[in-house]
Amino acid sequence: MPDATHPNTSASTGAIRTLGSNPVTAPIMLHPGDSITLRRRVIYIVLLGALTALGPFTIDLYLPAFPVLEADFQTTAAAIQLTLTGTMIGFAVGQLVVGPLSDKVGRRIPLIAVTALHVLASAAAAFAPDLGLLSAARVFMGIGAAAGGVVAMAIVRDLFGGRRLVIMLSRLALVSGVAPVIAPLIGSMLLTVMPWRGIFVVLAAYGAVMLVAAIILIPETLPKERRHDRGSTTVLQRYRSVFSDRVFIGVLIIGGMTFSGLFSYLSASPFLFQQTHGLDAQQYGVLFAVNSLGVVVGVQVASRLATRFGPQWVLAFSTAVLLLAGAAIIVTDQLGLGLWGTVIPLFVFMTACGFTFPNVQVLALDRHGKAAGTAASILGAVNFGVAGLITPIVGWVSRDAGITATTMAAVMVGCAAIGALALWLIVRPRTVGMLAP
Repeated sequence: MPDATHPNTSASTGAIRTLGSNPVTAPIMLHPGDSITLRRRVIYIVLLGALTALGPFTIDLYLPAFPVLEADFQTTAAAIQLTLTGTMIGFAVGQLVVGPLSDKVGRRIPLIAVTALHVLASAAAAFAPDLGLLSAARVFMGIGAAAGGVVAMAIVRDLFGGRRLVIMLSRLALVSGVAPVIAPLIGSMLLTVMPWRGIFVVLAAYGAVMLVAAIILIPETLPKERRHDRGSTTVLQRYRSVFSDRVFIGVLIIGGMTFSGLFSYLSASPFLFQQTHGLDAQQYGVLFAVNSLGVVVGVQVASRLATRFGPQWVLAFSTAVLLLAGAAIIVTDQLGLGLWGTVIPLFVFMTACGFTFPNVQVLALDRHGKAAGTAASILGAVNFGVAGLITPIVGWVSRDAGITATTMAAVMVGCAAIGALALWLIVRPRTVGMLAP
């Protein structure tokens, strides 16, 4: 595929050019994506969104099968949750490799190679004879799904900046946000017509489609000259440039804590709603989808607010709501308000997650255009790696009395509190300027 960047555009193009001896005023092209047609932009959103969605599908599609896996392997809920933890840790490690590599050799080669790994690992999971081999396959599935998310964000940053970056990331998040909404529903329906192993066959097929799409339709957006740009020629230099940014460190913590709170819910919800509240797999899928719509709503509203007020102030709102919504779940559970007492504040929590995610991405990537792959990989690795380490706490806390809304929400509240402190003590919203055009 040809390079997607226009040869006459760059991030620093001026308004005045010289023709012979006469200065000529030319249109300002601040970013390569400014010259891309609307149709091509839509294609990017759909394809990159589908690639980003490969990770959430890998995580969420088999959630309704947790109780089935527990019975099939004759093990505990905590042991089944570890397969989710392994996936997220693999996802984190994969991004740490893919991100810097994509800054060095370009976006396409890492994307194609690692997505192919996802297909092979999904097939292995489908035929795993025991929980140990399934867990190992899930780790490699996470590694294989890593390229889609990190490379998609890097490609968007290659092409766009400023307010248009906010818009593109929010639309990308909308497409990828459909994945957690429909994945449990699809997983529930698949369980009615096939055993749980069939879910991994479906994931292998999805990965294969994404692999073909990446080969045929995704262009290279990182020009060769930028892969050897002075000051970012080594992985160490790129990591140093990113980790020396106080704001990046702060939003990194916010993103990791928000993901941890979200995945505490993801890992606990199959047992909470199916075993405690007695829902079947299909009812759980519908409930999960309704709750997940909050993420989509939050993403779209947040993108409009961020361009007007600044992403840092949207985060000030969303982190406070995360803390309050998590506390509300504990209160309603202790008051014995039942299923609806949990679901309503949980929807508010999910919506606040939607407000948080795109603004974390914008503040992280807008400041590091020359190391977009590295910045995106660190962001994704911390999000999923920290979440993978924290979510088993829900199972550990619940080991005696079983998983309840209170034990789930206690972890969510702790994560939200750390995220709020990181915003005000490290990011310090008043010190962050508005986005450039």
